[in-house]
Amino acid sequence: MSKSLVSIQIIPKTKNGEDVIPYVDEAISVIHAAGIKYEVHPLETTMEGDLEQLFDVIRRMNERMIEMGSKNVISQIKVLYQPDGIQMDDLTGKYK
Repeated sequence: MSKSLVSIQIIPKTKNGEDVIPYVDEAISVIHAAGIKYEVHPLETTMEGDLEQLFDVIRRMNERMIEMGSKNVISQIKVLYQPDGIQMDDLTGKYK
């Protein structure tokens, strides 16, 4: 069972002030490529997994933003670490 939930909002500074949505889409594709469970929400994306693995995904997301031409990136994250296990459905399943 996963030990962590991490929500991230990534805010890249674009080259010429262009729309950030293509950058955000690419950041989400980095999460998808990692093969972890995730859910996209309007203001953030929540990932489920081991903390070390999720922080590595965040590192790759930030690196990808720079590769795309961002000058810098703000990553706002929230972490729930629960050693005996946690899943998104534990917290939100009753709302589905």
